[in-house]
Amino acid sequence: MSVIDIRGLTKSYGPGKGIFDLTLQIPRGEVFGYLGPNGSGKTTTIRHLLGFLNADSGSCSIGGLDCRTQAAQLHHSLGYLPGEIAFFDEMRGSEYLRFLAHMRGLRTCPRERELLDRFQLDPSGRIRRMSKGMKQKLGLVAAFMHDPEILVLDEPTSGLDPLMQQAFVELILAEKARGKTILMSSHSFEEIEKTCSRVGILHAGHLSALVDVADLQASRRRVYAVSFDREEDKQAFLAEELDIAGDYSLRVDVAVTGSLQAFTRALSRHPIAGLDVVNQRLEDIFIGYYGGHAS
Repeated sequence: MSVIDIRGLTKSYGPGKGIFDLTLQIPRGEVFGYLGPNGSGKTTTIRHLLGFLNADSGSCSIGGLDCRTQAAQLHHSLGYLPGEIAFFDEMRGSEYLRFLAHMRGLRTCPRERELLDRFQLDPSGRIRRMSKGMKQKLGLVAAFMHDPEILVLDEPTSGLDPLMQQAFVELILAEKARGKTILMSSHSFEEIEKTCSRVGILHAGHLSALVDVADLQASRRRVYAVSFDREEDKQAFLAEELDIAGDYSLRVDVAVTGSLQAFTRALSRHPIAGLDVVNQRLEDIFIGYYGGHAS
């Protein structure tokens, strides 16, 4: 049974802007990754799911509730983290959490203390004095503290340091084990790779692909930077039958799709000074997946 159900959803802001004939179903208990570059339509989709926008056509529902006409009822039980959180800056963090609990008709939130500890957040200060990372932690606590069965998270690790990003990944995996249904929008493939079983790839408002994470991993084009102490060592390495993505002073970038076996064998035959993974943009991963045609 689909918990999140989107059918033919269209909202046009002009050619290539918005979302177009979007159809997507997410079953109970799935953590679903929603990927796409900035401006691809991820946030527009999420705003429809929260009932904030009227679609030009199509429909969407969560847990059987129509996202537009039953939005108020939906908000009581849903966990939601917006991409850009609008806080009451003069409130203290603890006051903000109590305010949200009151809005949901709750006297207490069973998981608030656990989440504050997980993200190492002291909510006693005024929100206007909090850093971007602290505000993001506060938003995460607010989204999870009432233990919702369904969560919609828009760029959830924006502003978090690597330690807190890992804490977030561990939280999602724990929620997944408990059977929660989560839609998570991101431009970080690594974040999605660690937590999701399926991903939808959005490009220019269209759902370009719906794939298992394992398939996307297998087709992913990784780039490794190999450095050398001597020019002659580098030149000898360049004679190997590899996909050379860049040639620099005492450094070669090698692109690898699928198995690493040929690459690691080549490395074993040459003296190298260092090996690093080159960070890839999400667009680069799309190009690898689509064979050069990310559309």
